[in-house]
Amino acid sequence: MLPAETILIAGPSGAGKTDLSLRLAEVLDAEIVGADAFQIYAGLPILTAQPLDAARKLIPHHLIGSVDPSEAYDTGRYLGEAMPAIHDIVARGKRPIVVGGTGLYFKALLGGLQELPTGDHVLRAELQALPLPELVARLQALDPAATSSLDLANRRRVARALEIVLMTGKPLAASRTGKTPQPIGITSLLITRDREELNTRIEANVRAMFDRGVEDEVASLPEETVGPTASMTLGLREIRALLRAEISRDDAITAISSATRRYAKRQMTWFNGQHDFPELNLSLFINSETSFQEALRLLKSSDSERGGDTPT
Repeated sequence: MLPAETILIAGPSGAGKTDLSLRLAEVLDAEIVGADAFQIYAGLPILTAQPLDAARKLIPHHLIGSVDPSEAYDTGRYLGEAMPAIHDIVARGKRPIVVGGTGLYFKALLGGLQELPTGDHVLRAELQALPLPELVARLQALDPAATSSLDLANRRRVARALEIVLMTGKPLAASRTGKTPQPIGITSLLITRDREELNTRIEANVRAMFDRGVEDEVASLPEETVGPTASMTLGLREIRALLRAEISRDDAITAISSATRRYAKRQMTWFNGQHDFPELNLSLFINSETSFQEALRLLKSSDSERGGDTPT
């Protein structure tokens, strides 16, 4: 179970979770625990928008850049690593701030995932042999609703969804328990932006990646060292195509921006459907200071309910 001191900060890519969480961590004497399926991997800090080294020296971070990209990583492993880290932070008198955009990680932390089948080796081998279009078609035939909630370009997730449907005989949605009640005392914020502003920020972030040298970063990580999970990192496929001179830099920026916008939309669909986190729309504030003060107000209100005290 999550300690009552835990703060959860979720939201779509590009909303501003990182900057807000860093300021909160300074004020609240907190440490940050990542909850992002892409940022968990080492070797791609620019592509996955990991916090800068200066910020990580100032505020301790956990589960960010901590896994070799050759390794598979799933929600079960995340839960097994995040919970001890969170309890250790509390034991040292600090507050854990869990920050990220991977909905399944938050749902697992809150105890909202049903136990899923571990998989059948024969069935898994059969699915691995199928081309992606056939996997999508089979999933569409068995569970049309599932295809609307998945990234259908992500072969691994499509195959796993089909595997769950075949093994349980139930729609994929049945493996989720609906909205997960939040334990008393746990503070959460869903960081959002108005759609137009979020899209503008996403494109600016993608362009900034290229200015920081993301092409060299990807080039320095041989394809054979990247496992099937890390290979799904947003933008990795497009930058590899750019390095092979198959597309232009402008085309890569456009494609990555478009993919990230779609991903952000799926993230918001997840959080709206699976959680009741209080929403903090940063587009409604005139500057970062006023939005920060509103975040502190929301946290203090929650702390008051559990008898704690958040600094102002």
